[in-house]
Amino acid sequence: MPAVLPHPLRALRSRDFRIYFAGQLVSVAGTWMQQIAMAWLVYRLTDSVLMLGLLGFASQVPILVFGPLGGVWADRVDRRRLMMATQVLAMSQALVLAALTWQGWITPPLLLGLAFLLGCVNAVDVPARQSLVVHLVGDRSQLPNAIALNSFMMNSTRFVGPALAGFIVAWAGEAVCFMLNALSYLAVLLALSALHARPNGDASKRPLHALRDGLAYTFGHRDIRLFLILVATVSFMVAPYVTMMPLYARTMFHGDARTLGLLVSSAGAGSLMAAMFLASRTSIEGLARRISMAAATAGLALALFALNQVHALAYPILMVLGFSVVLVAAGSNTLLQSWVRDDMRGRVMAIFSMAFLGVAPLGNLAVGSLAHFAGVRPTLFLCGLATLLAGLAHRRAWARQEAAA
Repeated sequence: MPAVLPHPLRALRSRDFRIYFAGQLVSVAGTWMQQIAMAWLVYRLTDSVLMLGLLGFASQVPILVFGPLGGVWADRVDRRRLMMATQVLAMSQALVLAALTWQGWITPPLLLGLAFLLGCVNAVDVPARQSLVVHLVGDRSQLPNAIALNSFMMNSTRFVGPALAGFIVAWAGEAVCFMLNALSYLAVLLALSALHARPNGDASKRPLHALRDGLAYTFGHRDIRLFLILVATVSFMVAPYVTMMPLYARTMFHGDARTLGLLVSSAGAGSLMAAMFLASRTSIEGLARRISMAAATAGLALALFALNQVHALAYPILMVLGFSVVLVAAGSNTLLQSWVRDDMRGRVMAIFSMAFLGVAPLGNLAVGSLAHFAGVRPTLFLCGLATLLAGLAHRRAWARQEAAA
């Protein structure tokens, strides 16, 4: 690796972060492939929008329920070893899913159960992953760039993984996607084993006391609280559109798994551009205001997507939507990581994960249920309108806090 890297890649100067980044790049691509294959499989088996919502609910609700305990755990133990354990469990889940699908034994209840199991693993893995990054960069000034590159990695794989999954499902079936995801965990296990960093936690406090302190610190910090509310709002209102994509691909646009992969990849392309934008920034100055406007733009894009009936227009709209959602989520992550105390990092990032990933299943369930009775287009339009208003309200609230400060 050259000594001098372009400014947007400066965090890769750190050996540990470079190794971690490479391992995650492979693993997360496999994860996206599995998510798309699971959504297509459950819709193929049931032809039910409600089941799509239930799948999203089952896979993410454990983060809402168990996320705070995962954050406490991440602050108490060696995060590297904790992540290695979660990766082994996630690999096992993918292998079971592949075997059941290959043999034709998979059923919708089994899919929901395996999705819930993976969600329980992620409730521990996500806060450990988020709080590990700070220990992998040699210079703390590189932390915002490391967070942005981490988001870039997540969204570059979101661009490639779904499109690849769509073609693999159409060509060889869902089981191949599940098996490839299982194999992808080997890359991150090798990367974690090669890290020099050994970020041990503080186990001096009882877990319940540590949990109470983490909640008090997070919700007592005015700026952190304001951005957590915005992230939770976008997650509840906007994120469920992803669970509707199989219906759009098959019913609205009369396509197949390849159409689904291309739709999700369009949002992934927008997400990738947002991550590149964040990586190119040299400071967090002005980022808060951009996040507020990104939330409003996400709402507008979702409303336009709901009204649109032209297949070709869906792709640029989804690009704008993906850009806006990631700017809200990754930008807020950057702000929170810059503000939070090190000893509270795992717990705060667990609550952030709850706001972004844990609230999403409630949105999936609510939006999926409403769409089942009222229709998909009216439901997504109302969600977009509500998000637009929430973004504008957040901008006013942040302006008042800046003036008060």
